[in-house]
Amino acid sequence: MGRLFPPASAVIKVLVLFIFFLLWLHLTKILRKLDYFKIKDIIVQAQSPPGDFLYLKGSNIFAIDLKKESRRISELYPEFKNVRLIRILPDKLFLDFARRKAIACVKLYRHVYVDEESSLFDLPDGQPVPDLPLILGLEKRIFGVKAGRKYNIPELSLALAIIKEKNSNPGLNNYKVRRIDVASMASASFFVNCQGDKAGIPDLEIKIGQDNIKEKMNILAGLFKQVGNRVDSIKYIDLRFKEPVIKLWDAK
Repeated sequence: MGRLFPPASAVIKVLVLFIFFLLWLHLTKILRKLDYFKIKDIIVQAQSPPGDFLYLKGSNIFAIDLKKESRRISELYPEFKNVRLIRILPDKLFLDFARRKAIACVKLYRHVYVDEESSLFDLPDGQPVPDLPLILGLEKRIFGVKAGRKYNIPELSLALAIIKEKNSNPGLNNYKVRRIDVASMASASFFVNCQGDKAGIPDLEIKIGQDNIKEKMNILAGLFKQVGNRVDSIKYIDLRFKEPVIKLWDAK
């Protein structure tokens, strides 16, 4: 007949593991009560929010749920995309903040900023307003903005793709995107400044649509190279068709 009970060695192993588990629980309770492990110093990374986080002082370093506290701080300061809390034994806590980098401004019922991950947020008070592309056409697509939330909306994704592909194309380095209109994805367009900030020089409209953005940016770079310093004579360039269409200001 087969064995009805597990071998003695297996039973002993289980008992030993159980005893170690009880000892670990007991040790944890002891550590949580020792003053030696109470937080005395909060070390904050240089580019951090204005809070001093003194409320964390006096807490036992092992009693703090680092992930939960990180989420709480992130909700308080949505301009930071990542907050890490690191224990430095026996009594220090290090807070590391990664600030969101705005790549465009979005016009809704008010202006907000967006990073490359499609998260919307406000700039901290007192921070200079950056000169960034303005995304238009999302007023009916985004309501009640919650700072720090990621918005996976096709129109916003298209606008960010236009910025990304334009910035990664060396042939377009001299052309600054002023506005991007994605109210209609099929007719999406963006406007570039071709002559710096010279008065009276209108922005050049590039009608790009919603498909093959990288390929169209390559075509645009080639067109700009051919046109050279005569680019201010162009009213708009339409890249939505098989062959680019160029409309001049003085064309009849």
